[in-house]
Amino acid sequence: MNTSVCLPPAAPVRLAVSLACALLLGGCAPGTPSLAQPDPGVLPGQWPSDSHATPVTAALPDWQQWVQDPMLAQLQTQALAHNRDLRLALLRVEEARAVHGLQRADRFPTVAVGSSHARARVPGDLNVSGRPVTGSDHEVFVGLNSWELDLWGRVRSLDEAALQQYLASAAGARAAQLTLLGQVARSYLALRETDERLHLARSTLDTRAETQRIFTRRHEVGSTSKYALTQVQSLYNQAHALVVQLEQERAQLVHALAQLTGQDVAALPERPPGAAILGEVPAGLPSHLLQARPDIVAAEHQLQAAHAQVAAARAAFFPRIALTGSFGTASAQLDGLFESGSKAWTFAPSISLPILDGGRRRANLDLATVRQHSAVASYERSVQTAFREVADALSARHFLAQQLRVQQDNLQVLQERNRLAQLRYDNGASPYLDVLDAQRELLGAAQQAVQVAYALQATQVSLYTALGGAPAGTDRQRPSAVTP
Repeated sequence: MNTSVCLPPAAPVRLAVSLACALLLGGCAPGTPSLAQPDPGVLPGQWPSDSHATPVTAALPDWQQWVQDPMLAQLQTQALAHNRDLRLALLRVEEARAVHGLQRADRFPTVAVGSSHARARVPGDLNVSGRPVTGSDHEVFVGLNSWELDLWGRVRSLDEAALQQYLASAAGARAAQLTLLGQVARSYLALRETDERLHLARSTLDTRAETQRIFTRRHEVGSTSKYALTQVQSLYNQAHALVVQLEQERAQLVHALAQLTGQDVAALPERPPGAAILGEVPAGLPSHLLQARPDIVAAEHQLQAAHAQVAAARAAFFPRIALTGSFGTASAQLDGLFESGSKAWTFAPSISLPILDGGRRRANLDLATVRQHSAVASYERSVQTAFREVADALSARHFLAQQLRVQQDNLQVLQERNRLAQLRYDNGASPYLDVLDAQRELLGAAQQAVQVAYALQATQVSLYTALGGAPAGTDRQRPSAVTP
């Protein structure tokens, strides 16, 4: 026989009163704090050292298009595939994605299918009939386990915070990728620079070894002084020390590149004379490109996550309503589970609101608000740092280009001086000391010219990465709504 359970007449009234009291208490919650906005004046509209450049609207080229050296492109591809630091950054993205999945699951009810079977014996002295009774209870049900009705947005805000943290970690992985590509490019340029300087030093060492051999023979036959021989030997030793120093630097650069790329780069292929390694970064690019820099994008998502945490902390001041229930069949006999009249259900909504918590919710809201303001400051600092890096790279490119022209002019002058000093010595018009001085200064100028030339190319790398350049296939636009 089916039976229905009716609430007593006063039950709805008590339920309504309880709900009204909870809502009134929840109305004592503090007002919603406004989202702290970054200072719009943090990002100037123009680079300080690029004020005379014609503004352009073209975007940065993809990294694969910008890198023109095949060996460098191969090393960067190897680094993206095998670098351990980048792998850790990508794993942190997967971790944040899993955390967001866990938080997102709280927005949906947990529905489970269950079955319970029990058999019990009650002694006679605990039974009205005075005789022992043995009974069974068999149930099969579909249950809803304490699903929170998110009327105030607490669960939704926590989900949004987890999503923004996931997006921030994804942007952080892109920043790690960009940093890795920049490190590989700088290390490759440094290795090429060291090879060129080492070639110059070895050529000078061979020349001075031959000069030392000639002067040693002349000293043996008495046609030159011991003083002149020691001058030649000193110049030879200086060149030899430079070669050893450069070989040590080259070994360290090879080890660094091997760690970055997972590939042995001890022997690099010869480059055609005048072949370009990198393309040019156009002048006049707008400063708003920085808004797509991965670290700035990550800081922006961190700011949005902090705001969502503030909203969740405020929602904790309102009543929490949860639903629990089940529907199924029950019977004292196993074979009667699915017979007519065995239907069973439960429905148990609950409302809870902490009244006295020792200030825990207030402190949690204050903490979330402070973290929100910290996120704003961190975002502004990231923007200012990015702007300074671009400005530094632009000024370095400008002044290094001037230095390179000066060094090249000075190199030509010293080459002519070395030729004239040798002619004067051959004709007996000057001592060999003048030739030694000219050779010493010529070697130093040649080394400095190579260093400045590669420093100028390294500045191109710094400028490209500071502007947020990225390889093909990565999104340089600011994500507005991304769902993992």
